[in-house]
Amino acid sequence: MLRYGRNVLLALVIAVAYAYSFQVTELDLPRVITDFPKAVPIITDFLTPDLITRGEQIESYIIDYPVPCGSGPMAEIAESGPRIVPRELCAAPKAFVTIEGFELRPNTDVQLRWLLPEERRLRSERATTDENGNFSVEVEIRPIIEAKDGQITRLETELQWEDNTARLSDTIKITTAKIVETLFMALMATTFACFIAVPISFLGARNIMGSGPVGSVIYYVARTIFNLMRSIEALVMAVMFAIWLGFGPFAGVMAMIVVTIASLSKLFSEAIESIDHGPIEAATAAGANRMQAIFYAIIPQIIPPFIAFAIYHWDINVRISTIIGFVGGGGIGLQLQTWINQLAYNKAGTAVWAIVLVVIILDNVSSQVRKRLV
Repeated sequence: MLRYGRNVLLALVIAVAYAYSFQVTELDLPRVITDFPKAVPIITDFLTPDLITRGEQIESYIIDYPVPCGSGPMAEIAESGPRIVPRELCAAPKAFVTIEGFELRPNTDVQLRWLLPEERRLRSERATTDENGNFSVEVEIRPIIEAKDGQITRLETELQWEDNTARLSDTIKITTAKIVETLFMALMATTFACFIAVPISFLGARNIMGSGPVGSVIYYVARTIFNLMRSIEALVMAVMFAIWLGFGPFAGVMAMIVVTIASLSKLFSEAIESIDHGPIEAATAAGANRMQAIFYAIIPQIIPPFIAFAIYHWDINVRISTIIGFVGGGGIGLQLQTWINQLAYNKAGTAVWAIVLVVIILDNVSSQVRKRLV
C-alpha cells in the first residue's frame, strides 16, 4: 500500500511538472500550422542559396589628377591598351578638361567620378564608348575638388554593362573565405588547447596522482577546475573575449581555447585512467621511477586516443565557431549573423549549407581517423 501511494505521488509530481512546463513555455502547437505561411518565404530563401549570379559587370580605371597643378603627382599614361587619357594632366578649379578613353569595352556606359580625400566620391559626367571602345567627354573641375596639404585627387572611370553569363556569386566567394577562416580558427584553438591540456590532464588522472594526501588534493582541484571551465558555455566566453579583445577571429579563437582546454583535459585524463597497468608494473619492476614509467609505459598507450580526441574536437570547434561568431567571434558565424540581420536569407542559406557540408566532411574524416587510431 505504501509503495502504491509513493507511485501515485510521483505520478502527481510529474503531472504537475509537465502542466507547469506547458504554462511557462507557452506552448501553442496549433500555431506551428496556422502561422506556417509566415515562415514560407524564409524557408524558401534558405532552400535556394545564392550560388549563381547574372547581372551587372563593372570595370574601373583610376588615374591621379592633381587639382590645382603642383598639388600632387601627375598620372603616367600608357601608350597602348585600355587607358584613360586627359588632354591636360592637371588643371585648376572651374576649368574644363577633356577626358578620353581608348581601347575600352565597346558600346558601354561610362561614369566618371572624382575620388576626393577622406574616401569621398563625387560624380561627374557620363559617356558611352563607341564601337572601337573609345570615348571623349568634357569635364568641369568643381572648386570642391581642389587638393590641399599634399592630398591627392584622382579620377575614376567606371564601365558598367549587363552580362548574362552565369558565374559564381559574390556570396559564394565570401562564404568560402569565411569557411576557411572558421576551419583555421578551430585548428588553432584545438592546437593551442592540446599543448595545455596534455600536461595538466595528468593532474586529473587518479592513477597518476596516487592515493596520498597531496596527490588526492591535486586530483580533486584539477577535476574541479576542469568542471568549472566546462560549465561556462563557449558563447559566454566569446562575449567576454569580444569585449576584451574586440570583435574578430582572435576573440573567437581565445574563447574556443578555454572551452577546449577544459573538455580535452577531462577526456585526456579519463584516457590516462583507462590504460593497461601491466606495462607500468613491468617498468616499475625493472627499476623505473615514476617519470620513467609515465614516459615509457603510459605515453605510448595514450598517444592514439589523444590524437583521436584532438581531431574529434577540431570537428566540434568548427561547429562551435559558427555559434560564437554571432557574438563577434569572427568566422562564418559573424557573416551569417550579418546576412540574417540584413534579411538576406538566401545568402544566409548559402552559409548554412556550406557549414552543413563542411561538418559532414569533417565528421567522416575524423571518424575514419579515430577508427584507425583507436
